[in-house]
Amino acid sequence: MAPKKAKRRAAAGEGSSNVFSMFEQSQIQEYKEAFTIIDQNRDGIISKDDLRDVLASMGQLNTKNEELEAMIKEASGPINFTVFLTMFGEKLKGADPEDVIVNAFKVLDPEGTGSIKKEFLEELLTTQCDRFTKDEIKNMWQAFPPDVADPPLTHPGPAPHAAPPPS
Repeated sequence: MAPKKAKRRAAAGEGSSNVFSMFEQSQIQEYKEAFTIIDQNRDGIISKDDLRDVLASMGQLNTKNEELEAMIKEASGPINFTVFLTMFGEKLKGADPEDVIVNAFKVLDPEGTGSIKKEFLEELLTTQCDRFTKDEIKNMWQAFPPDVADPPLTHPGPAPHAAPPPS
C-alpha cells in the first residue's frame, strides 16, 4: 500500500479501537443501515456529494457547500463506518439513554396519542425554565421543521390506541 493511502486509512480509524464496545449490536446495525443510506455511491466513505444527495432526498435541496464542508470536517479524515460510529459515540456522550428520552416524550403526551402538538411545545419552551424567545422558536422550526402531518411531533412506539403502520 502506498504511504499516503496507509496514512489516510490510519487517520480514518483514529481513536476507534473501542467504538464497537460503546454500542449494543442492534444499535451498530442501525448505524450501519444509516451509513449505507448516506453513502450514496457505495464506496465505503461518506463524501460531500453523498451528504448533498441524501439531504436532497430528504427535501433539503439548497444545502450550501460551506455547510457540507463543515460536516465533513468534523471528522479527522475520510468518514468510513468506524469513523461514522466514533462520531456518533462522541456526539452521544453524556446524552440520556433512549428510554429516558422516550419517557420524557410520554410525559409531554399524557393522553398517549403518540404525538406532541406544536403549539403545546412552543408554549412550554417559551414559559418554562430557560425560556425561548420568538426568534429562537422561529429558528428552531426553520432548522427542524415539524412533520406536516397532523399530529406533527411523534415519539417512538405506537400509541395505545394507534392503528398499526401500513404494510
